[in-house]
Formats: sequence, C-alpha cells, structure tokens
Amino acid sequence: MNKQFGFYLEPERCLKCWACEIACEQWHGIKAGTVKLRRVVEVSTGTYPDVSRTFLSVTCSQCAKAPCASVCPTGAITKRTDDGIVIVDKERCIGCHHCAEACPFGIPQFGEDGTMQKCDLCLERLKNGQLPICVATCPTQALHFGTLGAMAGLVTAKHAKKTALNARRHKLIS
Repeated sequence: MNKQFGFYLEPERCLKCWACEIACEQWHGIKAGTVKLRRVVEVSTGTYPDVSRTFLSVTCSQCAKAPCASVCPTGAITKRTDDGIVIVDKERCIGCHHCAEACPFGIPQFGEDGTMQKCDLCLERLKNGQLPICVATCPTQALHFGTLGAMAGLVTAKHAKKTALNARRHKLIS
C-alpha cells in the first residue's frame, strides 16, 4: 500500500456542535434520521460525583485488515491498495449484514435501499484536492485528516506541547 489515510480527533477541542455529522449528511444527500456516516457520540466516565463526559466524532477507521471486507460474501467491500480507503460497491452488496456483525466499532449501516453504507473519506472531494467535508466544516479544527504518518506526527507534536505546558505549570507550582 502506498499510503493509508485516516482521521485524528482532539476531543478536548470539540464543541459538541454536530457540524461534522450534519455536513456529512448534507454533502452525501442523506435523509436526516436514517444513515449516519459520521456520528457524534457521548462517552461518560467516572462515578458520581466525579463524572466526566466527552464527545467523540466517530466514523469508519479504514482498518488495515478490514473485518467487514473479509466476511463479505460478494466482495462488495474492498480496501483500495493505493490509499487504504475501504469502499463499498452498492451494486454488489446483498444487504446480508455480515459486515455489521464483524465490525468491532458498529460502523456499517444500511440505507433505505438495504445496502451497506459507510464513510469513504469523501472520496470525490479527495480527488479534487479537498478535505473530507467533516474536517472542512469543523469550526474548532478538532478533526484532522491525512496520512497515518502525518497524523502520528501531529499526535506526537500535540503530546510534546502538552507535556511542556504541564512541566512549566509544575515548575510554577513547586
């Protein structure tokens, strides 16, 4: 594989505005309340009274060894070798739901036509040099997109910055 694309989310920057989710629905012409190619989900942790909650914007992880593709009896789900994007050929999908059962993240969904639907990273936008609509729409730039190498570099840089800030705070307190 030449490269593998993916997303990186900074949940602490997320405003919980659902702009990514709504933009995705509108861009793909998805009727509200049906399929969600990108979902904002709430995650609560802790026990009362020390409870915290955060929101995560989730979509297909474009798995290296996509379990949805490996169980598809018709070969409707494939992973592109040039960029690692997992795509669905709706003409070949028979709506058997094996992919939904195999996905550990609960990503595959089925549209009104009975075929599986999931994020393809806005492939048509990528072809035109544009970012996926969810990333382009995020008002706080909590969502990032690029190669996994670039995303790993971003994570490393963000972690280094946070570590340096914590070290400075610790010195001020000590």
